Amino acid sequence: MDITDVRALTDGLKTQIARVVVGQEAVVEALLVALLSEGHVLLEGPPGTAKTLLARAFSACLALRFNRIQFTPDLMPGDVIGTNLFNFQTSQFTLTQGPIFTDFLLADEINRTPPKTQSALLQAMQERAVTIDGKTYALPAGFLVVATQNPIEQEGTYPLPEAQLDRFLLKVVVPYPSADEERRIVRLHGHRTAMPKLESYGIEAVATLAELTAARALVAELQLSDPIADYIVALVRATREHPSLIHGASPRAASMLATASRALAALRGRAFVIPDDVKELFLPAMQHRVILAPGAEVEGLTSRAVLEQVIASVPAPR
Repeated sequence: MDITDVRALTDGLKTQIARVVVGQEAVVEALLVALLSEGHVLLEGPPGTAKTLLARAFSACLALRFNRIQFTPDLMPGDVIGTNLFNFQTSQFTLTQGPIFTDFLLADEINRTPPKTQSALLQAMQERAVTIDGKTYALPAGFLVVATQNPIEQEGTYPLPEAQLDRFLLKVVVPYPSADEERRIVRLHGHRTAMPKLESYGIEAVATLAELTAARALVAELQLSDPIADYIVALVRATREHPSLIHGASPRAASMLATASRALAALRGRAFVIPDDVKELFLPAMQHRVILAPGAEVEGLTSRAVLEQVIASVPAPR
Protein backbone atom coordinates (compact mmCIF):
# COMPACT_ATOMS: atom_id res chain seq x y z
CA MET A 1 0.00 0.00 0.00
CA ASP A 2 1.19 3.54 -0.80
CA ILE A 3 -0.10 7.08 -0.27
CA THR A 4 -2.31 6.86 -3.34
CA ASP A 5 -4.01 3.77 -1.90
CA VAL A 6 -4.60 5.50 1.42
CA ARG A 7 -6.13 8.48 -0.36
CA ALA A 8 -8.39 6.19 -2.39
CA LEU A 9 -9.44 4.33 0.77
CA THR A 10 -10.39 7.50 2.63
CA ASP A 11 -12.15 8.98 -0.40
CA GLY A 12 -14.26 5.83 -0.55
CA LEU A 13 -15.20 6.23 3.11
CA LYS A 14 -16.19 9.86 2.53
CA THR A 15 -18.39 8.87 -0.39
CA GLN A 16 -20.23 6.25 1.62
CA ILE A 17 -20.79 8.55 4.62
CA ALA A 18 -22.12 11.31 2.36
CA ARG A 19 -24.96 8.98 1.34
CA VAL A 20 -26.64 9.58 4.71
CA VAL A 21 -24.87 12.52 6.42
CA VAL A 22 -25.16 15.96 4.84
CA GLY A 23 -22.16 18.27 5.22
CA GLN A 24 -19.91 18.00 8.31
CA GLU A 25 -16.85 17.51 6.08
CA ALA A 26 -14.46 18.74 8.79
CA VAL A 27 -15.89 16.27 11.32
CA VAL A 28 -15.62 13.40 8.83
CA GLU A 29 -12.00 14.31 8.12
CA ALA A 30 -11.25 14.35 11.85
CA LEU A 31 -12.72 10.85 12.16
CA LEU A 32 -10.53 9.67 9.29
CA VAL A 33 -7.45 11.17 10.96
CA ALA A 34 -8.31 9.28 14.14
CA LEU A 35 -8.94 6.06 12.21
CA LEU A 36 -5.49 6.18 10.58
CA SER A 37 -3.87 7.23 13.88
CA GLU A 38 -5.61 4.56 15.99
CA GLY A 39 -6.82 7.40 18.20
CA HIS A 40 -10.13 8.07 19.92
CA VAL A 41 -12.47 10.95 19.08
CA LEU A 42 -14.87 12.99 21.21
CA LEU A 43 -17.71 14.64 19.28
CA GLU A 44 -19.41 17.49 21.12
CA GLY A 45 -22.51 19.31 19.98
CA PRO A 46 -26.12 20.03 20.85
CA PRO A 47 -28.73 17.31 20.36
CA GLY A 48 -29.92 16.79 16.81
CA THR A 49 -26.69 17.62 14.98
CA ALA A 50 -26.18 14.04 13.70
CA LYS A 51 -23.35 13.06 16.06
CA THR A 52 -24.70 9.56 16.62
CA LEU A 53 -25.78 9.15 13.01
CA LEU A 54 -22.33 10.20 11.81
CA ALA A 55 -20.58 7.72 14.12
CA ARG A 56 -22.93 4.90 13.06
CA ALA A 57 -22.48 5.70 9.37
CA PHE A 58 -18.70 5.81 9.86
CA SER A 59 -18.70 2.38 11.50
CA ALA A 60 -20.95 0.95 8.78
CA CYS A 61 -18.24 1.74 6.21
CA LEU A 62 -15.73 -0.41 8.09
CA ALA A 63 -15.65 -4.20 8.16
CA LEU A 64 -15.09 -4.17 11.92
CA ARG A 65 -17.00 -5.43 14.93
CA PHE A 66 -19.23 -2.63 16.25
CA ASN A 67 -20.89 -2.07 19.61
CA ARG A 68 -22.75 0.87 21.05
CA ILE A 69 -23.22 1.92 24.68
CA GLN A 70 -25.95 4.42 25.53
CA PHE A 71 -24.58 6.13 28.63
CA THR A 72 -27.22 6.89 31.27
CA PRO A 73 -27.06 8.06 34.92
CA ASP A 74 -27.68 4.53 36.24
CA LEU A 75 -25.07 2.77 34.07
CA MET A 76 -22.47 0.84 36.09
CA PRO A 77 -18.82 0.02 35.20
CA GLY A 78 -19.70 -3.66 34.88
CA ASP A 79 -22.25 -2.77 32.22
CA VAL A 80 -19.36 -1.41 30.15
CA ILE A 81 -16.49 -3.84 30.67
CA GLY A 82 -18.35 -6.97 31.79
CA THR A 83 -18.35 -9.07 34.93
CA ASN A 84 -17.70 -12.56 36.24
CA LEU A 85 -20.91 -14.50 36.87
CA PHE A 86 -21.19 -17.73 38.84
CA ASN A 87 -22.15 -20.74 36.73
CA PHE A 88 -24.09 -23.17 38.93
CA GLN A 89 -23.63 -25.99 36.43
CA THR A 90 -19.82 -25.83 36.52
CA SER A 91 -19.51 -24.23 40.00
CA GLN A 92 -17.12 -21.70 38.49
CA PHE A 93 -17.13 -18.01 37.65
CA THR A 94 -17.20 -17.25 33.92
CA LEU A 95 -16.61 -13.93 32.25
CA THR A 96 -19.56 -12.24 30.59
CA GLN A 97 -17.91 -9.74 28.28
CA GLY A 98 -19.26 -6.22 28.14
CA PRO A 99 -19.81 -4.23 24.95
CA ILE A 100 -16.28 -2.82 25.25
CA PHE A 101 -14.96 -6.07 23.71
CA THR A 102 -15.18 -4.88 20.13
CA ASP A 103 -13.21 -3.10 17.40
CA PHE A 104 -15.32 0.06 17.10
CA LEU A 105 -17.15 1.36 20.18
CA LEU A 106 -19.71 4.16 20.04
CA ALA A 107 -19.92 5.70 23.52
CA ASP A 108 -23.12 7.66 23.03
CA GLU A 109 -23.74 10.68 25.29
CA ILE A 110 -20.77 9.71 27.43
CA ASN A 111 -21.23 12.67 29.77
CA ARG A 112 -24.73 11.56 30.78
CA THR A 113 -23.21 9.03 33.21
CA PRO A 114 -21.29 9.77 36.44
CA PRO A 115 -17.45 9.83 36.48
CA LYS A 116 -17.28 6.40 38.16
CA THR A 117 -18.71 4.76 35.05
CA GLN A 118 -16.86 7.07 32.66
CA SER A 119 -13.61 5.90 34.24
CA ALA A 120 -14.33 2.32 33.17
CA LEU A 121 -12.95 3.36 29.78
CA LEU A 122 -9.63 4.72 31.06
CA GLN A 123 -7.52 1.56 30.83
CA ALA A 124 -9.23 0.40 27.65
CA MET A 125 -8.56 3.65 25.80
CA GLN A 126 -4.90 3.80 26.79
CA GLU A 127 -3.77 0.18 26.97
CA ARG A 128 -6.34 -1.63 24.77
CA ALA A 129 -7.05 -3.90 27.73
CA VAL A 130 -9.42 -4.15 30.71
CA THR A 131 -8.94 -5.62 34.16
CA ILE A 132 -11.81 -7.55 35.74
CA ASP A 133 -11.41 -9.07 39.22
CA GLY A 134 -7.64 -8.79 39.01
CA LYS A 135 -7.28 -10.43 35.59
CA THR A 136 -6.36 -8.44 32.50
CA TYR A 137 -8.05 -9.13 29.17
CA ALA A 138 -6.71 -7.77 25.89
CA LEU A 139 -8.88 -5.80 23.50
CA PRO A 140 -8.32 -5.70 19.73
CA ALA A 141 -5.11 -3.87 18.81
CA GLY A 142 -6.99 -1.27 16.80
CA PHE A 143 -9.72 -0.70 19.41
CA LEU A 144 -11.33 2.66 18.63
CA VAL A 145 -13.74 4.77 20.68
CA VAL A 146 -15.93 7.44 19.14
CA ALA A 147 -17.73 9.20 21.97
CA THR A 148 -20.48 11.79 21.72
CA GLN A 149 -21.38 14.32 24.35
CA ASN A 150 -23.73 17.24 24.80
CA PRO A 151 -22.32 20.62 25.85
CA ILE A 152 -21.60 20.55 29.58
CA GLU A 153 -23.82 23.58 30.09
CA GLN A 154 -26.88 21.39 29.44
CA GLU A 155 -28.93 19.76 32.19
CA GLY A 156 -28.01 16.23 33.32
CA THR A 157 -24.38 16.21 32.18
CA TYR A 158 -21.22 15.31 34.10
CA PRO A 159 -17.84 16.80 33.08
CA LEU A 160 -15.38 14.17 31.88
CA PRO A 161 -12.30 13.74 34.13
CA GLU A 162 -9.11 15.35 32.83
CA ALA A 163 -7.38 11.95 32.72
CA GLN A 164 -10.05 10.64 30.38
CA LEU A 165 -10.10 13.72 28.17
CA ASP A 166 -6.35 13.36 27.70
CA ARG A 167 -6.91 9.93 26.16
CA PHE A 168 -8.93 11.34 23.29
CA LEU A 169 -6.81 12.16 20.27
CA LEU A 170 -9.23 14.85 19.09
CA LYS A 171 -12.21 16.74 20.43
CA VAL A 172 -14.35 17.95 17.55
CA VAL A 173 -17.16 20.44 17.97
CA VAL A 174 -20.05 19.48 15.70
CA PRO A 175 -21.67 22.72 14.48
CA TYR A 176 -25.16 23.42 13.25
CA PRO A 177 -25.44 23.01 9.47
CA SER A 178 -25.62 25.92 7.08
CA ALA A 179 -29.03 26.95 5.69
CA ASP A 180 -28.35 25.13 2.41
CA GLU A 181 -27.22 21.97 4.24
CA GLU A 182 -30.26 22.09 6.49
CA ARG A 183 -32.54 22.26 3.44
CA ARG A 184 -30.78 19.19 2.03
CA ILE A 185 -31.21 17.41 5.38
CA VAL A 186 -34.95 18.11 5.33
CA ARG A 187 -35.20 16.80 1.76
CA LEU A 188 -33.23 13.65 2.64
CA HIS A 189 -34.62 12.82 6.09
CA GLY A 190 -37.79 14.89 6.36
CA HIS A 191 -40.15 11.96 5.80
CA ARG A 192 -39.49 10.24 9.15
CA THR A 193 -38.99 11.04 12.84
CA ALA A 194 -36.83 8.05 13.80
CA MET A 195 -33.12 7.74 13.01
CA PRO A 196 -32.74 6.42 9.45
CA LYS A 197 -31.76 2.82 8.81
CA LEU A 198 -28.36 2.88 7.16
CA GLU A 199 -29.17 -0.16 5.02
CA SER A 200 -31.80 1.82 3.14
CA TYR A 201 -29.13 4.25 1.90
CA GLY A 202 -26.91 1.56 0.42
CA ILE A 203 -23.92 2.15 2.70
CA GLU A 204 -21.33 -0.56 2.20
CA ALA A 205 -18.19 -1.54 4.09
CA VAL A 206 -15.29 -0.33 1.94
CA ALA A 207 -12.36 -0.87 4.33
CA THR A 208 -11.31 -4.19 5.84
CA LEU A 209 -9.21 -4.68 8.94
CA ALA A 210 -6.26 -5.78 6.79
CA GLU A 211 -6.48 -2.62 4.68
CA LEU A 212 -6.71 -0.42 7.77
CA THR A 213 -3.73 -2.17 9.34
CA ALA A 214 -1.65 -1.58 6.20
CA ALA A 215 -2.74 2.07 5.98
CA ARG A 216 -1.92 2.68 9.64
CA ALA A 217 1.53 1.11 9.21
CA LEU A 218 2.19 3.39 6.25
CA VAL A 219 1.06 6.50 8.15
CA ALA A 220 3.31 5.61 11.08
CA GLU A 221 6.32 5.65 8.74
CA LEU A 222 5.59 9.03 7.14
CA GLN A 223 8.39 11.57 7.34
CA LEU A 224 8.31 13.94 10.31
CA SER A 225 11.36 16.18 10.03
CA ASP A 226 13.27 17.50 13.03
CA PRO A 227 12.02 21.10 12.50
CA ILE A 228 8.40 19.85 12.50
CA ALA A 229 9.01 17.79 15.65
CA ASP A 230 10.59 20.84 17.32
CA TYR A 231 7.58 22.93 16.25
CA ILE A 232 5.15 20.46 17.85
CA VAL A 233 7.12 20.42 21.08
CA ALA A 234 7.33 24.22 21.15
CA LEU A 235 3.57 24.56 20.69
CA VAL A 236 2.74 22.07 23.44
CA ARG A 237 5.23 23.56 25.88
CA ALA A 238 3.83 27.03 25.16
CA THR A 239 0.45 25.89 26.50
CA ARG A 240 2.11 25.20 29.87
CA GLU A 241 3.64 28.66 29.99
CA HIS A 242 0.67 30.76 28.88
CA PRO A 243 -0.60 32.96 31.76
CA SER A 244 -4.25 32.33 30.84
CA LEU A 245 -3.91 28.57 31.34
CA ILE A 246 -3.47 26.88 34.70
CA HIS A 247 -3.02 23.47 33.11
CA GLY A 248 -1.31 22.94 29.75
CA ALA A 249 -1.06 19.96 27.45
CA SER A 250 0.83 16.80 28.41
CA PRO A 251 3.77 15.12 26.64
CA ARG A 252 1.24 12.52 25.46
CA ALA A 253 -0.52 15.36 23.66
CA ALA A 254 2.65 16.16 21.71
CA SER A 255 3.05 12.55 20.60
CA MET A 256 -0.60 12.34 19.61
CA LEU A 257 -0.37 15.58 17.65
CA ALA A 258 2.61 14.21 15.73
CA THR A 259 0.73 11.00 14.90
CA ALA A 260 -2.39 12.88 13.82
CA SER A 261 -0.32 15.24 11.65
CA ARG A 262 1.11 12.23 9.81
CA ALA A 263 -2.43 10.95 9.20
CA LEU A 264 -3.60 14.32 7.89
CA ALA A 265 -0.63 14.48 5.53
CA ALA A 266 -1.63 11.07 4.16
CA LEU A 267 -5.22 12.26 3.67
CA ARG A 268 -3.84 15.15 1.64
CA GLY A 269 -1.76 12.78 -0.49
CA ARG A 270 1.65 13.67 0.96
CA ALA A 271 4.37 11.42 2.37
CA PHE A 272 5.66 14.15 4.69
CA VAL A 273 4.26 16.52 7.31
CA ILE A 274 4.21 20.28 6.81
CA PRO A 275 3.55 23.01 9.42
CA ASP A 276 0.01 23.57 8.12
CA ASP A 277 -0.89 19.99 9.10
CA VAL A 278 0.17 20.72 12.67
CA LYS A 279 -1.64 24.07 12.76
CA GLU A 280 -4.87 22.56 11.45
CA LEU A 281 -4.95 19.85 14.11
CA PHE A 282 -3.61 21.89 17.01
CA LEU A 283 -7.01 23.17 18.20
CA PRO A 284 -8.94 19.86 18.07
CA ALA A 285 -5.95 18.05 19.61
CA MET A 286 -5.46 20.53 22.48
CA GLN A 287 -8.73 22.28 23.35
CA HIS A 288 -9.86 19.46 25.65
CA ARG A 289 -6.45 19.16 27.33
CA VAL A 290 -6.01 22.67 28.71
CA ILE A 291 -7.75 24.42 31.60
CA LEU A 292 -8.39 28.15 31.66
CA ALA A 293 -7.24 30.26 34.58
CA PRO A 294 -10.14 31.79 36.56
CA GLY A 295 -9.04 35.28 35.57
CA ALA A 296 -9.17 34.37 31.89
CA GLU A 297 -12.73 33.10 32.24
CA VAL A 298 -13.76 36.35 33.94
CA GLU A 299 -12.30 38.25 30.99
CA GLY A 300 -14.43 36.17 28.63
CA LEU A 301 -11.58 34.20 27.08
CA THR A 302 -12.10 30.66 25.82
CA SER A 303 -9.60 27.83 25.53
CA ARG A 304 -9.91 28.10 21.76
CA ALA A 305 -8.99 31.80 21.82
CA VAL A 306 -5.99 31.14 24.05
CA LEU A 307 -4.77 28.30 21.82
CA GLU A 308 -5.04 30.59 18.81
CA GLN A 309 -2.77 32.99 20.69
CA VAL A 310 -0.31 30.13 21.21
CA ILE A 311 -0.28 29.32 17.49
CA ALA A 312 0.33 32.97 16.67
CA SER A 313 3.18 33.26 19.21
CA VAL A 314 5.20 30.21 18.10
CA PRO A 315 6.98 30.68 14.75
CA ALA A 316 6.48 27.85 12.28
CA PRO A 317 9.52 26.35 10.54
CA ARG A 318 10.10 27.42 6.95
